[in-house]
Amino acid sequence: MDDIDVAIVGLGLAGSAVAWAVSRRGRSVAAFEAYGPGHRRGSSHGRARIFRRAYLDPLYVELTGRAGRLWEELGEQAGERLLTRTGGVDHGPAREPERMAALLQEHGVAAELLDRAEAARRWPGIRFEGPVVFDPEGGVLDPEAAMAAMVRLAADAGAHVAYDTPIRALKPDAEGVTLITDSGTWRARTVVVAAGGWTGPLLDGLVPLPPLTVTQQQVFFFDRKDPGPWPTVVHGETSLDIYALPEGSYFKVGEHVNGAVTTADDRDFTVDPAARERAVAYARAWLPGLDPVPRSELTCLYTSTPNEDFVLDRRGPFVVCSACSGHGAKFTPLIGELAADLVDGRPPIGRFALR
Repeated sequence: MDDIDVAIVGLGLAGSAVAWAVSRRGRSVAAFEAYGPGHRRGSSHGRARIFRRAYLDPLYVELTGRAGRLWEELGEQAGERLLTRTGGVDHGPAREPERMAALLQEHGVAAELLDRAEAARRWPGIRFEGPVVFDPEGGVLDPEAAMAAMVRLAADAGAHVAYDTPIRALKPDAEGVTLITDSGTWRARTVVVAAGGWTGPLLDGLVPLPPLTVTQQQVFFFDRKDPGPWPTVVHGETSLDIYALPEGSYFKVGEHVNGAVTTADDRDFTVDPAARERAVAYARAWLPGLDPVPRSELTCLYTSTPNEDFVLDRRGPFVVCSACSGHGAKFTPLIGELAADLVDGRPPIGRFALR
């Protein structure tokens, strides 16, 4: 039986960030992933996610600033660029452009509020119908490269990393937790569960969680007629909640809503034809700079709380690290630091605490 300070369950973006953060604080660490590196069964695969400061919530605007600095630090330590600052645009009445621009500016972001004509001049491949917020700090991060970098840095700091090693049972006692795997048993004083869609089943009967809904989402990749530069896009209309971003030579388009409820183990990986039709219709109507025929498509998982806040808190020897609700990727290195703070006994951010 191996005895360690901290065990981490899950090596997606959140778990990899926790491994990096905890190991560089001098703790003995073992991290376990049920599948291989960069697997496609969860939420963290692929080469592009949006980074943005553009929220209508002051808490998240502040946290994105901290996260952005940590992304730069991670890139420096890894020796590679993991976040590319393309700039980002938000438009549509649900994004409340005037209020968003003012909030960003209050937090020191050099955001611009553009009229429709100026936005169309800057980005002719995108159609706008009203005011547009431009966030110059927005950009695109590379999840698979980031996970590999954080795991490598954690291993360099002494962490034990085990892929293809599912946790079969978690058994807490007064001294910590016993973790049962097919290849051996481990003892940890603290266990961080960062398992995405598997978090609920793993902690069932051990930690009272809020309702967590797992949905299968789909994204579509379109050729760009205009090679760019393109910003990231978040578009909120009454019946639309769309995000889009450059990924290599393609432009990736997805819906933040409308995913089919499933479980991490039962999802079918099949793209919903109705979602494909909506993506094509959206590209034709709002992204004239794209070829509206998708070149590829894939599915991923959201694990969402009712209010779309994260769950980052500690109960006994368990730290729950559910950076969920479809918008956690941009906060990745900060989530690792916040989870490491919980390991060290610090209190959670109030909104992310278990009730």
